[in-house]
Amino acid sequence: MRLNDLDERIVHALAEDARRSYADIGALVGLSAPAVKRRVDRLRAEGAITGFTVRVDPAALGWETEGFIEIYCSRNTSPEAIKRGLAVYPEVASASTVTGDADAIVQVFAADMRHFEQVLERIAGEPYVERTKSVLVLSPLLRRYSAGSPPA
Repeated sequence: MRLNDLDERIVHALAEDARRSYADIGALVGLSAPAVKRRVDRLRAEGAITGFTVRVDPAALGWETEGFIEIYCSRNTSPEAIKRGLAVYPEVASASTVTGDADAIVQVFAADMRHFEQVLERIAGEPYVERTKSVLVLSPLLRRYSAGSPPA
């Protein structure tokens, strides 16, 4: 499904603050609150909006160390096998298959350096992993939580 400009603006408003009222969004995009609600309901029914959530600063939960791990897998390792293997780690915030030499890249949050090292060692020990390469985040510079192009 492709969103039109108005739907995109509504989605971006919700991505900024999912608790925003329909009236507030309507004032922003030039619709009444009931019209915004109808559009949001339709976007949910069509699967464009898959849910609403809360964003929590990982440091508030004691996860103050962030890093990325490149995973180099043995031959014939499927993306589904990688996904299943990584799903058991609560420290893994995201994982994606990628182009280039690595097969996947994994974003990890940990309590401290030792915890990050333990997670790295456990992931490196997975049967499908041949080797890993990791980098630690010093300072996050920019984080966007909504998908697509910014609203006009």
